[in-house]
Amino acid sequence: MPLIRLLQLVSPALPVGAYTYSQGLEWVIDAGRVKTEAQVGEWIGDALDGAFGNYELPLLARLMDAWAAGDDAAVADLNARALASRETSELRAETVQMGYSMVRLLVDLPAFAQLPGWLARVRALDEPVFPAVWSAAATAWGVAPADALAGYAWAWLENMVMAAVKAVPLGQAAGQRLLSDLSARVPQQVDKAIVMAPQNWSNFQPGLAIASARHETQYSRLFRS
Repeated sequence: MPLIRLLQLVSPALPVGAYTYSQGLEWVIDAGRVKTEAQVGEWIGDALDGAFGNYELPLLARLMDAWAAGDDAAVADLNARALASRETSELRAETVQMGYSMVRLLVDLPAFAQLPGWLARVRALDEPVFPAVWSAAATAWGVAPADALAGYAWAWLENMVMAAVKAVPLGQAAGQRLLSDLSARVPQQVDKAIVMAPQNWSNFQPGLAIASARHETQYSRLFRS
């Protein structure tokens, strides 16, 4: 059952709006900085090895620990850290909107809403971010942390690659090659994230922040960020 629940959490059909975001990728494509399959792989790979792998994944691991331990104060602190780590209004709006949508979904899912105490704990969060709510569902459904992190990373990679397929544009085969190549890095990122101490987390990736900020005023766009 945990595997089935994990597949539900990482499915593109999860109605949280992830497909509407490119996290600045659309701007670098529009600006002519990323034009080819190789350049898309480099951009997404840098993000995987950078802010995503060094901040969001270890944050997700600690959130699962806190949910499992019943430490709601730690959950709230980590939620606040996640908000503070978003360097642009678009990136902040993305995680807040997806967090809100995830809460609404869990309210409507008996498999979560009927678990004693879980919905109240999630609702107690002030301005919940997506990783906080997603990790609550994964923890409540008994998904192992390593599996949850791998699935979360896969869902992020798939969304980024599909954004590139639409915006460059690239062919479907190119998208699958990118997913195959980039996903090979995920196990190492997961192993690192599970043991990474908070003082070593880093979301420093100025190129990503600049791309996101520039995207806010891009004249024509497909994606919300």
